[in-house]
Amino acid sequence: MSEEKKGFLRGMFERVTGTAPQEPESPQQVTDDTQKKPGLFERLKSGLKKTTDGLVGRIDALVLGKKEIDADTLEELEEILITSDIGVKTTVELIRSLEQRLSRNELKDGTALRGALKEELHTRLLAHHTLLKTDTAAPFTILVVGVNGVGKTTTIGKLAAKFAAEGKKVLLAAGDTFRAAAAEQLEIWGERAGVAVIRHQEGADPSAVAFDACKAAVSRGTEILIIDTAGRLHTKVNLMEEMKKIHRVIGREIPGAPHETLLVLDGATGQNALSQARLFKESAGVTGIALTKLDGTAKGGIVVAVSHEFNLPVRYIGVGEGVDDLREFDPNEFVDALFQTS
Repeated sequence: MSEEKKGFLRGMFERVTGTAPQEPESPQQVTDDTQKKPGLFERLKSGLKKTTDGLVGRIDALVLGKKEIDADTLEELEEILITSDIGVKTTVELIRSLEQRLSRNELKDGTALRGALKEELHTRLLAHHTLLKTDTAAPFTILVVGVNGVGKTTTIGKLAAKFAAEGKKVLLAAGDTFRAAAAEQLEIWGERAGVAVIRHQEGADPSAVAFDACKAAVSRGTEILIIDTAGRLHTKVNLMEEMKKIHRVIGREIPGAPHETLLVLDGATGQNALSQARLFKESAGVTGIALTKLDGTAKGGIVVAVSHEFNLPVRYIGVGEGVDDLREFDPNEFVDALFQTS
């Protein structure tokens, strides 16, 4: 790609993401900015504000102040949960558990019901929670899948920056050879993170890119290899065949790879995210989830639905534009931030 085109793409990227180069800051400026910067929990809480307002705010309006909880209250709560993208299956289970607590006379009032719901959500998120351990193989290979528009390439770039900042040697593979400028966008992220990118020409076979990336990762002593894939909406059969081919190529070059197949979902799409999770779990052997754009939606309840209904760990959540706003998912922090309304 010509330097002129690179410069144009980089300029567009920087304008969109707000990452244009700035004048060097003085030590005093850095200190002041650090002091002004909110803590990690406060940033998570801020990122989930729309979901807190849309979900917990409605729950509080229903239950707080109630001196007695009855079947009608639980029925109204069920409607709130379903319309907040907790998912029908998960909601039914939650209400059944709350009904059992009610029958045991554990739900004395609205405050007790709110606390019980918080516990039930936490239990379901914790049931499938595991952090991604990248030190179990070398090169640890992450295959990233998901449809166009969910923030897949951005998530890869932020992961690359995170791992590189931890001192790991990272390599990216631009396996989305069908979307125009996908490889260029990944290269820009690679430059920002200081990691190399393996790419072919637009329209090339993604498996060939994966093959070259595996060879390069092994020869260079790479610790983490992240492979992007095409985000086209496939038929299930085509998707399955394409993923099988990529899996075969990767597994042949790096024993046990891919060690993680990470599905990126846009939290703002609500129930569509569940449909995508179902398709990719069946077709691509998904082992973990990254949920993006939670700061821009009131549908953050989808985190619970996706994890619980598909027995998958949520590895990362995106609650802002910054690199640090792609967070390792912590069920304790998530539920606390969600229910802390003041």
